[in-house]
This record gives sequence, C-alpha cells and structure tokens, in this order.
Amino acid sequence: MTIRNTTLRWGSVAQFLHWLIVVLIIVQVVLASIADDLPLGMKKLAMLARHKSVGITILGLAVLRLLWRSMNPTPPLPDTLKPYERVLANLTHAALYLILFAMPLSGWVMSSARGFPVSWFGFIQLPDLVPKSKPLYEAMLETHATLAWTLGVVVFLHAAAALKHHFMLKDNVLRRMLPFTKIR
Repeated sequence: MTIRNTTLRWGSVAQFLHWLIVVLIIVQVVLASIADDLPLGMKKLAMLARHKSVGITILGLAVLRLLWRSMNPTPPLPDTLKPYERVLANLTHAALYLILFAMPLSGWVMSSARGFPVSWFGFIQLPDLVPKSKPLYEAMLETHATLAWTLGVVVFLHAAAALKHHFMLKDNVLRRMLPFTKIR
C-alpha cells in the first residue's frame, strides 16, 4: 500500500485519517450521551472536557486531511455514475468536511460564550473565541445540536452509498478506502 493517494485508491495516510475521524466521531457520540445522562457536577464537567478535547482533535485532523487531500490526487468517481449521483457524491463530501469544521468550532464558541474554558486534554488552554454571552451560548447550543443531527444524516448517506457501491454495483469505491484490500 502506498502512502500517497493514487488515481485508483486512497493512500494509507488518507485512509488512516478517514477511519481515525470515524472512530473519534463515534467516541464523541458516546461521550455526549454519557454527559447528557450525568447530573450537573464534576463528573459531567470532566466528561464534557473530554468531549471538547476530542472535538478539537477532530478539527485538527480535518485540517490535516484537507491539506493532505489538496496535495494528492483524488481517486475519481466511477464512470458509471449518473450526473445527479456525481452531484450528490460531491455535495455529501463537501457537507462532511463542512460539518467536521463547523461542529468543533460551534462547540468551542458555545463554551466560550458560556464562560467555560476549552483545553486540549488539559495540555493546552485554548483562547476564548467570543466573550461571555448567554444569547450566543443558547444559539450555539442549538446550532451544535442541529449539526450533530445533520452529521448523522450525512454519515448515513455516505455509508449507505459506499455499501451500495460494494454490494449492488460491485465496484471498488469502498475497497479503495479500506486498508489491506485489493482493487479488482
């Protein structure tokens, strides 16, 4: 397997970043769910601090992924796709990138507006992005929740399309993002 992307498949760096972000998004859902179930107190604050740290990690990885993608060829979509399917595929990918940036930034703004610090696993204290503001906090709380649901829908569409390519169309679209697989 090559490190860099080729016109046939994603390279090991792109695959690693893709699957690491997938795992971290799952971790985020679990952390948020646990935090929602906890009463206000130190355990809840600690869980939310982890959630923020993982969110900042996802933001950093999304930046790296976009930079890596800009420096590597992108495997093209199959020629068999209809024009509207190409548009949907491109819109879905653009939405995924947009949300990977918007989710952590909205959480960071929300925390800043509430007056809660954001740090990266306690190692680096990040600056507040905005001054304290209850109306802004409430708007960002709603925005963050809406983005979470939107991410769920877009991820579902992305995964469903990959599975359709693999099981119904029997092409290499999914295989080229899976490590340790051969392209037919």
